[in-house]
Amino acid sequence: MTEQDSVPEGEQPETAAPSPEGDLVPEAAPVEGGAAPEADELTLATMALEERTLDLQRLQAEYLNYKRRVERDRDLLRENATYSALAPIVDVLDNIDRAREHEPLEGGFKAVAEQLERTVAGLGLVKFGEAGDAFDPTVHEALSHIGNDPEVEVTTCKIVAKAGYKIGDRVVRAAQVLVVDPVEG
Repeated sequence: MTEQDSVPEGEQPETAAPSPEGDLVPEAAPVEGGAAPEADELTLATMALEERTLDLQRLQAEYLNYKRRVERDRDLLRENATYSALAPIVDVLDNIDRAREHEPLEGGFKAVAEQLERTVAGLGLVKFGEAGDAFDPTVHEALSHIGNDPEVEVTTCKIVAKAGYKIGDRVVRAAQVLVVDPVEG
């Protein structure tokens, strides 16, 4: 017995129509006045619209996340490139500081040294580490402990052997220092 055989005479069998998603959705049987098929079509259209709206919102969120990730990666690449370019220049800046300790810079060497310092400062390289700074192991490298000092209240940088350099919060080179401790009472 087939499906058509089981349907009483005078009635049409229910058929299935594909939905926009490809699923088979039974067609509604006509109701007096013909309002039900239109209502079902409207319901299906509303459901499809809601689904497409959710899909669009998901895609938009994915795109915004992608855009933020690309921007963050671009900033990180820029920071890493700046770091890689400026890290070797730190030794040149140390030599300029040593030359200044012996005598004041003059002439062309003075102009070149000042231009180099301005250029690296413009790229974000900042010099740090002064005698008298509180010792911070995240930015200072203690080369030696030279005793106790009654004038200090915390472990303090007494002598700066080499200045430290940072780019933003990233330490290019820790300041190399000799430290003193406070006198314990």
